[in-house]
Amino acid sequence: MVVLEQVSLVPVTLVSAAFACAQLSDFNTGRSVHGFVKRMGFDTKLCLANSMLNMYGKLGSIKSATNLFREMPNKDIVSWSSMIACYADNGAETNALDLFNEMIDKRIEPNRITVISELRACASSLNLEEGTHIHKLAINYGFELDIIVSTTLIDMYMKCFSPAKAKELFNRMPNRDVVSWAVLFSGYAEVGTTHMSLRLFCNMLSSGTRPDVIALVKILTASSELGILQQVLCLHTFITKSGFENNEFIGASLIELYAKCSSIDNANKYFRGLAHKDVVTWSTMISAYGFHGQGEEALKLSYNMTNHSGVQPNEVTFVSILSVCSHACLIEDGIKMFHVMVNEYQLMPNSEHYGIMVDLLGRMGELDGALDLINGMPMQAGPHVWGALLGACRIHENIKMGEFAAQNIFVLDPNHAGYYILLSNIYCVENNWLDAAKVRTLIKENRLKKTVGQSMVEIKNKVYSFIVGDRLHRESDQIYEMLRKLDAKMREESYDPPILSQEIQF
Repeated sequence: MVVLEQVSLVPVTLVSAAFACAQLSDFNTGRSVHGFVKRMGFDTKLCLANSMLNMYGKLGSIKSATNLFREMPNKDIVSWSSMIACYADNGAETNALDLFNEMIDKRIEPNRITVISELRACASSLNLEEGTHIHKLAINYGFELDIIVSTTLIDMYMKCFSPAKAKELFNRMPNRDVVSWAVLFSGYAEVGTTHMSLRLFCNMLSSGTRPDVIALVKILTASSELGILQQVLCLHTFITKSGFENNEFIGASLIELYAKCSSIDNANKYFRGLAHKDVVTWSTMISAYGFHGQGEEALKLSYNMTNHSGVQPNEVTFVSILSVCSHACLIEDGIKMFHVMVNEYQLMPNSEHYGIMVDLLGRMGELDGALDLINGMPMQAGPHVWGALLGACRIHENIKMGEFAAQNIFVLDPNHAGYYILLSNIYCVENNWLDAAKVRTLIKENRLKKTVGQSMVEIKNKVYSFIVGDRLHRESDQIYEMLRKLDAKMREESYDPPILSQEIQF
């Protein structure tokens, strides 16, 4: 408008315009602002160039930001920091690390913002060596114990599976806020020590630090790994007393947590009592029903959502619905809902939707249809999509297509032991022991390890955990005897379990 009315623009106005474009995620307008800046000859002004750089970074346009950065005749620490942040926040961690080292080689002193962006890149790429190097630089420049830098360092160490270093730094921090605590206790959950998360959460409360919504969501997520109902009830009571019960994000986390603790009734009761239900809470409740094998209830709830609540489903909702149909073997309903998503709601399926549809078709034995769906995807099929096809080939004993699926998986994800084991099992079904042995040899040569699945059950307020082939429990003989009886009973009733009896470690 101001341009049409020939009002003279000053650089500060254009800085504001670039900021607005970034906030609104409006790339086209942002590019027009940049073009206007160049036509007016303002692109030599460093403050404007930095604003454009920051805008492109927030809009995720790495190419535009890189071109601008390389064209800039003058750069200050803000320029370097903005470009590093652009790389770090948009999946180009290696570029961020390289640019930071280039900056250091040119003897440009980093500031706190530069270090924070670089640490995020280290965390995302699991680069502990570079992260440790950045930590030493932060010490040398005197801002290691800046609360934001320290918190980012803790997050980096946790992401790189070095909890001891994270805890040591946390203990040295002169000041801690709720973010610092949340990063630490959620980090412990991510590395598999959830009991430490709960202990730290209690320590945080004892220190007088009150949790915010993000901290509560993180501790609820951590607690879901334990599956202790009594723990959930205590946390729910605390949340209610703290006044957060009607928060949509906490509500969704509580529903998911109750479901994972085998208390679908409590999840449903809480869901029904929510004063406001958004698309997240609806989607989570649908998923909870599916988690408990109640596919029909999940579909009824999705019908109520779309026809009576006024809330429109989104891509995540349909992931929940399709997953429910897959787990409950509601094949025709799943295919129907996929078409509803695309045709009625005009939602573009992503890789996750396609993966579930491949699984659905695979369960039907429509392996050719599943492969056609993969070949028709508008994006590259990820390993989880090919993995769904490989799993279907295992069920339907299709070696040829299984090998084809495995070849694609090993290119995309060569270090996932589970896929190798799945292919080996396909060979075993056909008594092809030679190829099965070759695959197992590959696993050993590449030193691949399958993530051990751990299950937990709560009986009389006591939690018991176990893994495949576990015989540590004092009543393991009775437990395995019961498993044998259940396996025999299922076969008597003509139920063919998805795992061969010889694969179960009795």
